[in-house]
Amino acid sequence: MRHLGILAHSIEGAMLCFRTFCHEGFRTLGPHDHPDVTLDCIAMAKCMPGWEAGDHAAVRAVHATSVERLARAGAEFFVCPDNTSHLALEAPGPDLALPGLHIAEEVAAQAGAQGRRRVGVLGTKYTMTGPVYPGALGRRGMEAVVPAAAEREALNRIIFDELVAGVFTASSRAVFVRAIESLAGRGCDAVALVCTEIPILIAPEDSPLPTLDSTRLLARAAFEVAVGDRPLPTWRGGPLA
Repeated sequence: MRHLGILAHSIEGAMLCFRTFCHEGFRTLGPHDHPDVTLDCIAMAKCMPGWEAGDHAAVRAVHATSVERLARAGAEFFVCPDNTSHLALEAPGPDLALPGLHIAEEVAAQAGAQGRRRVGVLGTKYTMTGPVYPGALGRRGMEAVVPAAAEREALNRIIFDELVAGVFTASSRAVFVRAIESLAGRGCDAVALVCTEIPILIAPEDSPLPTLDSTRLLARAAFEVAVGDRPLPTWRGGPLA
């Protein structure tokens, strides 16, 4: 079995990815069993000035350090359970030390397999207005749709003030549900939960639309690679065609 490295950026999402990966092992390999997995986490505070300045190269450099440390720990491939981080990981730069799965590609592949055509995108303001999901969905003939500006600001505030700190409230869940209702009213046939903490707040039964859970989709794809059901990825950062 192959050794997975998890590049953690936002803690709650990284932990959900880690747990899901290990639980896949318990389910399919037997009690207490899973492939080796190493998690590396540089505090998000180190990257926030880069995010606020739109300096994706600076964020990419921090993430590259994590990937290098994962490689030294013996990992053979990596995942980053943070959608916003893929804005930086897609930025031009030297190849990362390990090949990795791309979270948006996993979400888009699942949406395509389900026959989706118009997918709502909920995440940080950086992800909702950035190119990662329009690119991943568009390459498969799907449209990415984001909430209106005021809704984006409200969702972003909840993510950074609450979700990444492990705070999950009914009032914030209601804000997200209203945003999903609005997306449904605009013709979306699914919603992608592409801040990796959102699936902790919004369960499938809470959502007015079918959900695409980026965190668990990434973890399960990583498990398939780790047990040899999928080949090792080849992407080492940089733009996707």
